[in-house]
Amino acid sequence: MMSLRLRLLLIIGLSLTLLWALVAIWMFLDIRQELRTALDDRLAASARMVAGLVSQLPTLDGPVDGKMSSTLEVVARDGLACEVSLLRGEVLARTMARTADSPGLSGAAAGYGMHTFGGKPWRTYVLEQGGIRIATADRIDLRRLLLRDIALSVGMPFIVALGGSLLLVGFGIDRGLRPIERVRAALAQRRPDDEMPLPATDVPPELRPLVETIRCLLDKVHGTIARERRFTGDAAHELRTPLTAVKTHLQVAQLASTRQDADDVLAKALFSANEGVLRLQATMDQLLLLARLDANSGHLQVSAWGTAGAVVTQALSDLMVSEDAQQRIEAHIEPTVSAMRFILPEALLISALRNLLDNALRHSPPSSKVVLRVEVKDDTSLCFNVLDEGPGLTPAECNQAVERFWRKEPSGYGSGLGLAIVNAITAALGGTLTLRPGPGKGIEACFTVPLRSSGVDAPGS
Repeated sequence: MMSLRLRLLLIIGLSLTLLWALVAIWMFLDIRQELRTALDDRLAASARMVAGLVSQLPTLDGPVDGKMSSTLEVVARDGLACEVSLLRGEVLARTMARTADSPGLSGAAAGYGMHTFGGKPWRTYVLEQGGIRIATADRIDLRRLLLRDIALSVGMPFIVALGGSLLLVGFGIDRGLRPIERVRAALAQRRPDDEMPLPATDVPPELRPLVETIRCLLDKVHGTIARERRFTGDAAHELRTPLTAVKTHLQVAQLASTRQDADDVLAKALFSANEGVLRLQATMDQLLLLARLDANSGHLQVSAWGTAGAVVTQALSDLMVSEDAQQRIEAHIEPTVSAMRFILPEALLISALRNLLDNALRHSPPSSKVVLRVEVKDDTSLCFNVLDEGPGLTPAECNQAVERFWRKEPSGYGSGLGLAIVNAITAALGGTLTLRPGPGKGIEACFTVPLRSSGVDAPGS
């Protein structure tokens, strides 16, 4: 592949060469025509001048020697031949005078003509006036030699100017591509972990979209790297504890299996190990969901229309693992709201609602109720409101609760990712998550999303 510099130089150079060649050919043809006209006019002017001189001479009655010295010898030096003859009616009587190098022009017709004398082409002009015939001629090869000299005189500056133009074009292209070279050098010197933006460069307007695209690409790459680092850090931070617990319980079970009277210890260790595995699985699912949300932020695809009733039903189905949980949740949703269709990722809404309900059940007393209300506000937003009867949070703690791995009690159960996932889903859908102390006790969580999010592609789009 040719470089951009060479490609521009070839395109501009060939364009200039073609343009200058056309201009040179045009000028050459025009000069050749003008030269022919000027030399033809010279022949006619010479004939008329000789006719004027001859008309002033006394009448010559005696014979005239065709080889006598001619007063036109000086004219013959620049290639012009001339011949003066007497006419008797329309018949050539005799030649009065001619130049020394005249080829013999008696056979030339009146006016302009082309004739070959002595094996060489001549341009002739014959003037018949007052019984006198004057013929002038010059050699075509001398005309061509003169035209070649003129062409060389005119063409050499053209060639020099064309070469100089190509050099200036090459210099200009090199100067014009320097901003790209500066951007390339800046990219080549960047470290893989460098998160600083590209340095400001003075680039022409035509190159600004390219530089801005590179900046946007670097921002996306930095965002991807940051998400990978955050996921790695989150996984390393959160999985260490359950893995250690599982390992410890398995070691206890292994030791108990060697004793005959340790059935209770073995059963308890295996139960605890199973609980640790379940917790580890839940944490991994939440971490992977957060990673997917971070990776797909700003662009979510909807494969089918959803309904609020289907979201609530599926969320409760995923959550109901015991009759106690089923009895503790009170769901209030109007039939019209339940059947309302919307353009939103149903799976994300189910995950967000499930995490809200799970968080409410987890932090509420076993005998308390969790109330779920689903409403439509102003026909533009869908609101899921969850109210529990737990110990509640202060307004400051409500603001901290959406942060990843935040727990009110560091030693408490759970990974601290539930509300963070809800908050990430809300941000991806262009909605809001509001946490505030409940009217009596507990907290009230309001998860609101627009019925048509700007960052969501509709089904079939």
